[in-house]
Amino acid sequence: MENQDKNEVLSRAVKAGKRTYFFDVKKSRNEELYLTITESKRKTDPDTGNFTYEKHKIFLYKEDFEKFKNALSGVIDFIEFGEEPAEEFFDSESFGKESGSDEINDISFDDIDLAL
Repeated sequence: MENQDKNEVLSRAVKAGKRTYFFDVKKSRNEELYLTITESKRKTDPDTGNFTYEKHKIFLYKEDFEKFKNALSGVIDFIEFGEEPAEEFFDSESFGKESGSDEINDISFDDIDLAL
């Protein structure tokens, strides 16, 4: 099969119910390989009966593979077996922590109303 995109190295699709997941390995300008994961879901317009596709794409670079793989495996294990994933798989600074602070922000909606 001929690649439509000259930087595409490998492409595979997984059909899962109403969704299709595409795993595309591509090559950057500096010859580094990276992965794009695209979720595509077919939608039907009830008025016209025409189909459209809703797509969401993730770009995953080589330096992030190990963290992504560990985190994904951890949350899948949690869903399947109830085993809480190890915290070292996640970057807690990205979620609710101020830069340079070890305390998580605890803001209530009442506090937001007072600030307005």
